Amino acid sequence: VQLVESGGGLVQPGGSLRLSCAASGFTFSRSWMFWVRKVPGKGFEWVSIINVDGSSILYVDSVEGRFTISRDNAKNTLYLQMNSLKPEDSALYYCTNWLNWGQGTQVTVSS
Repeated sequence: VQLVESGGGLVQPGGSLRLSCAASGFTFSRSWMFWVRKVPGKGFEWVSIINVDGSSILYVDSVEGRFTISRDNAKNTLYLQMNSLKPEDSALYYCTNWLNWGQGTQVTVSS
């Protein structure tokens, strides 16, 4: 099983990033998928959840209206579009099917 995140980087407050997660080694189209983030010195925080066909989605309150999770089952890829980024969004972002985790991609929001 592999989950490979990409798309992180340094962005100014108010900017946007699109994270991608390429999945392999399991049946992606049958798996609920999650984005989770980790800030140094703090615990993990789930960011968003998407069901197998994208018809059911949840967001943590702090990103509601700014972030959009989506998936392409034909490409075995999970996405997280992040708009209106804030410094408090800075974290290491992971995609996971809750059994397996990627290595994470760093998002830093700073002027």
